[in-house]
Amino acid sequence: MPGISSFVADLIGFAGSFCIVAAFAYSNMAKNMNLLLFNVVNFIGAALLAISLTVNYNLPTMVLEIVWMVIALFGIVKALRTPKPAEVETA
Repeated sequence: MPGISSFVADLIGFAGSFCIVAAFAYSNMAKNMNLLLFNVVNFIGAALLAISLTVNYNLPTMVLEIVWMVIALFGIVKALRTPKPAEVETA
């Protein structure tokens, strides 16, 4: 990415890595996981890592981050479409 130094790209990549690791830890510790939060944090983490990879390029890792973002995007859409427990109608 033009205008980003290698050092700044590394900082962005570390922030992305932190997001993904934090989301993974949350998924293993939460009693009632918020799927929207989980997937948004994963998407942000993968996007930040992808940004850092535009400077410090690595094709396999870039592909991984793109796939990670696509999966997280599906999770975000699913979480937004799933009715909350209070919204579920009883027949």
